Amino acid sequence: MNATPISLKILLGKQKLQTKFPPGTINLSIHEPVQAMNNSLFCSRLNNFLQENPLDLSHPIIVVTDKTRLCDYPLYLPLLTKTLLEHGLQPQNLRFIIAYGTHPVQSDEECKRLYGQTFDKFTFIHHNCHDEDLFVELGTSSRGTPIRFRRDLMEASAVITMGPIVHHYFAGYGGGRKLLFPGCGERRAIYKNHGLYLDSRQKTLAPQCQPGIVKNNPLAADLFEIAAKKTADLSIHGILNSHGKITDMLFGNSWETYEKGCAIHGRNCELQSEQFDLVVASAGGFPKDINFIQSHKAIHNAAMFVKDGGLLIIYGECRDGIGSTTFLPWFEMGGYAKAFEQLSRDYEGNGGTAMAMMTKLQRIRIAMITDLDNKTCSLIGIKKLHHHQVVKLLAETDTNPASIANASLVVRKN
Repeated sequence: MNATPISLKILLGKQKLQTKFPPGTINLSIHEPVQAMNNSLFCSRLNNFLQENPLDLSHPIIVVTDKTRLCDYPLYLPLLTKTLLEHGLQPQNLRFIIAYGTHPVQSDEECKRLYGQTFDKFTFIHHNCHDEDLFVELGTSSRGTPIRFRRDLMEASAVITMGPIVHHYFAGYGGGRKLLFPGCGERRAIYKNHGLYLDSRQKTLAPQCQPGIVKNNPLAADLFEIAAKKTADLSIHGILNSHGKITDMLFGNSWETYEKGCAIHGRNCELQSEQFDLVVASAGGFPKDINFIQSHKAIHNAAMFVKDGGLLIIYGECRDGIGSTTFLPWFEMGGYAKAFEQLSRDYEGNGGTAMAMMTKLQRIRIAMITDLDNKTCSLIGIKKLHHHQVVKLLAETDTNPASIANASLVVRKN
């Protein structure tokens, strides 16, 4: 029997912490996709699409994600704009919209790092979900969500979206349809949709609102219904590897293309696995752990691999703190029942994330290696640890733990 400790790297922000795990540790990781995408293939696929589906490029808009979802923009945006110029685009007529949803606005420095030279060459618009004058009304969904789209998106000669396909902890999958809404959505409409995460009758989170689940997921169904009111003329869907790099891209303007991308991502990142008494996981490093709201995605995924009463240790730097002003107040309301009741009446901000966190803490224990202070960690209900304490715990444990190098991507398949 091999009794040699296993040496693994744990990402924390931009650090790589070499860590010894006990023999018998189970390493949970995605099935790495083959690197297929390159410059020539990108241009070839884009040209093929444009030849078969000519776009009116008189005044188009390209919608991109913010810093929380990477898509190798510095590499591929210049190829995208160059090809569009070759197909008749006048550069002064092109606008980009950054699909923040309700996320905070990025600085110019952050945008230059994220979008590369393209940010200085073209007009970028920072979406503002609070500005009600931006939107036009298109009715109400069957589940009561106001359907409001940006007026400039409705009036654009063509809308192109470009972003990665990822799991979403209550919408099933992100990317694709979510770039236009909620990415470019109005605040109250976003909150109405997100409120479907709550099952008010059972006083629990809606059981089908899970990563990788679309069927019978009320929130996902609502998103599809809203998206049918305004679809992109071209959607470029990125397929990620465990390092957050694009390995392939799908080009299309149909639900089938998006669903194909989701299926590929699911096959790569969903694992059938037992549960463990101890799981040590990283959110995946910067920018996956830029704040707690983003780190929570990894916490949610990793928690699926933990037995009832077990311990999850998560590495999430949170250099930008919580990342929301609407998260911590839910932990100050006197417990889950009171917070749930209030959120059911008036869904707001990251209330759903707070409920999801409380729900996990009813089942397992969670500790975190983070820059968050002890007071904040205590309020949330997690224990703050330091790396050396984890090393000591791993050296002394009598159980076979699991390790997850990038828990933002790895999902346990039910």
